[in-house]
Amino acid sequence: MNRYLVSFLALTATLFAEATVTNEVKPLEKNVVQEQPYNPNVDCLILEDEKSIICKFEVIRDPQQEQLIIINWISPTGEVSRTREMIIPAGDSSAYDYRYLDGREGGKWDFKIIYSGKEYSSQFELK
Repeated sequence: MNRYLVSFLALTATLFAEATVTNEVKPLEKNVVQEQPYNPNVDCLILEDEKSIICKFEVIRDPQQEQLIIINWISPTGEVSRTREMIIPAGDSSAYDYRYLDGREGGKWDFKIIYSGKEYSSQFELK
């Protein structure tokens, strides 16, 4: 009986030793980051019942550093109606801005964002 127990323990130890060797830690290869084109979501929605316009912009989430964006509302005449700098806290991925409809001239408006040196925009029309 002892002979079978010793044989079993020796076999088990050998199997676990082989499993440990085959699962050894390998050095990390260079991390390859695949470049995917950044196509942010810039969208504006006219809320008739609340008499306002709300626009949203999504950034690439950075878990450690805050990010700066510049928001420009451009009227149908091409004039910058309002400009704002907005800091997006670390870990967040979107920014919102809104305007009331009262006092806004009709026509096609542009909501433009400057983020990481590039410009992104969305258009909406007020009647």
